[in-house]
Amino acid sequence: QVQLVESGGGSVQAGGSLRLSCAASGYTYSTHWMGWFRQAPVAEREGVAAVYTAGPYTYYSASVNGRFTISQDKAKNTLYLQMNSLKPEDTAVYYCAASTIPRSRWNVNADFGYWGQGTQVTVSS
Repeated sequence: QVQLVESGGGSVQAGGSLRLSCAASGYTYSTHWMGWFRQAPVAEREGVAAVYTAGPYTYYSASVNGRFTISQDKAKNTLYLQMNSLKPEDTAVYYCAASTIPRSRWNVNADFGYWGQGTQVTVSS
């Protein structure tokens, strides 16, 4: 089992920045992927960014590429999402997720078996 707890959400004006954190506990050594997903009202949950924990491989959705940066601190078992140049369309509940399956698809919800409770990010224009 892997437990995930997000923090760092909040409200910010367009153009601002936020950093989300995800503290992992439990069998963290078994995770191969960690990622961030988001779900806006009346929308499906979508993959935002992910990292393959065993290598320096990161992936981003086209909508956030160049503005968001995913990183991990393995010593602290913590995943981060630095979000810069935020836009109103980035408003959503952001979820941290983990997968123990090496061949997971980084942006597919069903491939991730562990989820945090979510943290709200609101960007006003």
